[in-house]
Amino acid sequence: MKTATYQQGFTLIEVMVALAIIAIALTAILSTSASQTNNASYLKQKTLAHWVALNEITELRIKKIFPDLGDKKGSTDMANHTWYWIRTTKATEDKDSRQVKLTVYANRDYTRNLTHLIAYVSR
Repeated sequence: MKTATYQQGFTLIEVMVALAIIAIALTAILSTSASQTNNASYLKQKTLAHWVALNEITELRIKKIFPDLGDKKGSTDMANHTWYWIRTTKATEDKDSRQVKLTVYANRDYTRNLTHLIAYVSR
């Protein structure tokens, strides 16, 4: 009586399908990782820009500066970066109070707006 012998293992097609699945999964993981890195960098810049805005508003309040109406441009150094900002001051119904909007930019051309903050200062 002759016994059948069976060989165990994977066929070439099964190996190719497994490699294709692994390649697709690795591509998706690398893409997600790159996206997360970009998001972390953007969030860091946005957070620092918001701190710059908060610091500028706080400085107005501490020094008791009653800002003139209109726009004023300026810059602030923080975290080894120069941040550029525009402070827009508007009148309010109360003559002793002004609305101050501080918009912070990442570049000197004032094209990359990262955050803005609206606050009120009084005499």
